[in-house]
Amino acid sequence: MLREDINNALKDAMKAKDERRVSTLRLVNSSLKNADIEARGQGKGPLGDDAVLGLLQKMIKQRQESVELYEKGGRAELAQQERDEIAIIAAYLPKQMSEEEVRAAIAQAVQDLGAAGMKDMGKVVGALKAKYAGRMDFAKASALVKAQLSG
Repeated sequence: MLREDINNALKDAMKAKDERRVSTLRLVNSSLKNADIEARGQGKGPLGDDAVLGLLQKMIKQRQESVELYEKGGRAELAQQERDEIAIIAAYLPKQMSEEEVRAAIAQAVQDLGAAGMKDMGKVVGALKAKYAGRMDFAKASALVKAQLSG
């Protein structure tokens, strides 16, 4: 379904002659096709929506790193180009959870799993990934889980 939304948006962008959106969505489609080919090589089918969300988040993270590098290098126009791409890709992600919502979800997961220490961190993060895929930044969430379990 998410894949269809991206393809329909690509068609609309082509009709509107929105070159930035067209190039970004083509890049997304290319990444999806590469991931599908890789999955097929491992005997799996095409990516589901959860895997597509993960891929989109990865693409956004790459662009955020590029923005930082371009800004350090004094290339404001390239940094802005990356920000534009982030905005286009982010439109296909579900609304991200606020920090308070993330903390509440972590507390609930810790309670549900009876997690008592650092040895349970993997279980807690795994449960969060299963339940909140695409809605939570798991790098930040992992740090919060670690802080909660260690103290």
